[in-house]
Amino acid sequence: MKFRRKAAESIDEPTEVSGEESADEVALDETPTGAGPFDAEDLVDTEGRVDLGALVLLPVPGTELQLQVDEASGNVQSVMFAGPEGALELRVFAAPRHGDLWSEVRPQIAADLGRRGGTATEREGRFGTELVCQMPVARPDGTSGLQPSRVIGINGTRWLLRATLLGRPAVEPETGEPFEEALTTVAVRRGDHAMPVGDPLTLTLPPDARRSGS
Repeated sequence: MKFRRKAAESIDEPTEVSGEESADEVALDETPTGAGPFDAEDLVDTEGRVDLGALVLLPVPGTELQLQVDEASGNVQSVMFAGPEGALELRVFAAPRHGDLWSEVRPQIAADLGRRGGTATEREGRFGTELVCQMPVARPDGTSGLQPSRVIGINGTRWLLRATLLGRPAVEPETGEPFEEALTTVAVRRGDHAMPVGDPLTLTLPPDARRSGS
């Protein structure tokens, strides 16, 4: 699999929610048999998966795995599966053991888009309530246009996975379906340490990406 490092871009940056969760021990469930996302600790077979720290991912056919890296700090901020017609961006955050962090964050994302001249509309999707967004952008030829996206939030065991579909997959169900299927294979490694709710979980570069430096 090819890895590409990219300078981090601002795509609906996460809004932090105040509060802190306890670090008491989490009881592991049995190995999952249905659709994910899963807790990485519940996986028995990790063969073929890419270990990125907080995310343990299977490749998505026809896409390239890109790591959005902050050049100043060197920290990986998000992971993106990029294909010829669009992309799926993944970010993962600490969440409380109980509650619905996605319901708290969703209106904040919509309000932020509104302040920047965009729109966000809620709708029910495969994974629950999601946001259908439009953001004004300047095209290379100088004309203005709209960048579509769909933001999906999935509450897990003390984590929140936020997936953003970009390009045609955001507006065409048949094009977005492979990326939705990819979401059901995602595994999240939360760890047992306490973290402020809303803080991003640590993503790491795989060894071969470090060697290439690309």
